[in-house]
Amino acid sequence: MNLRFDENGLIPVVLQHAKTKEVLTLAYMNEESYNKTLETKETWLYSRSRQELWHKGATSGNTQRVVSISADCDQDALVVAVLPNGPACHTGADSCFFEPILEGDGGPSVQAIAALEEVIKDRYASRPEGAYTTYLFEKGVDKIGKKIGEEATEVVIAAKNNDAEELSMEAADLIYHLLVMLQNQHVPFDEVLKILEQRAAK
Repeated sequence: MNLRFDENGLIPVVLQHAKTKEVLTLAYMNEESYNKTLETKETWLYSRSRQELWHKGATSGNTQRVVSISADCDQDALVVAVLPNGPACHTGADSCFFEPILEGDGGPSVQAIAALEEVIKDRYASRPEGAYTTYLFEKGVDKIGKKIGEEATEVVIAAKNNDAEELSMEAADLIYHLLVMLQNQHVPFDEVLKILEQRAAK
């Protein structure tokens, strides 16, 4: 691919969370930092203020593992999907884009599943006392499996009752317990998505 760097030898890069799709940072790469990113599978950028290469997280420890890189139609801008090992912004915020200018209700998003998966993953690691998710992990696969069965039954009952609100709530409960089971078995939700993508392509 023949990327089009500008007159200063730079190309703008949008860093995006690979799971939540949240935009983390707008930065720049030159050809050297681009090649180092490809080589190391970690984010390397070019600092215009310091005029030097910048390995993201080298000092703070907040490195970013590169999942994919995409170029736009003109090949003069990149989107780099990453899995961050900490905040992306120097302020300590997860994203540099936290100053609202115009806000609207974009409606619910599948990103909520990725966010919920992260919360469940944290509960698995920290096991906060008194949390329901902690209780499920401590009881193990039999208890979690029982809850999945119960919630699946309640989904069917809600459907038979033609109750849309109840069906939505029961479906949410079912998805939550399914995510708990996946975490308990160390199966990332991404693996489920890969199978769904393969089936959708058939």
